[in-house]
Amino acid sequence: MATNPNDTPDNGFFDESDDEEIINQNQIKGSNMVKDPDEWSTGDEPMTGAQHSYLKTLSDEAGEEFDGSLTKAEASKRIDELQHKTGRGLNN
Repeated sequence: MATNPNDTPDNGFFDESDDEEIINQNQIKGSNMVKDPDEWSTGDEPMTGAQHSYLKTLSDEAGEEFDGSLTKAEASKRIDELQHKTGRGLNN
């Protein structure tokens, strides 16, 4: 059997027939990323270092007080509020 040099070898990493399934799975996975912070199982834990840093930056830009004692869920909501106020981090 002759091999076409333009063919992609079947090495288990590339299969165009699975593209639609992968896209659908990513959309499902992506939907978990839009979960309401009030429903997070770890939402009552202290905010992460990344949230702390970003929230401090947004608070400074918005001219608003920074509260470093927020939980992960509270920090996420506050980040959303300040992003809308400052326009930073919004894709639209």
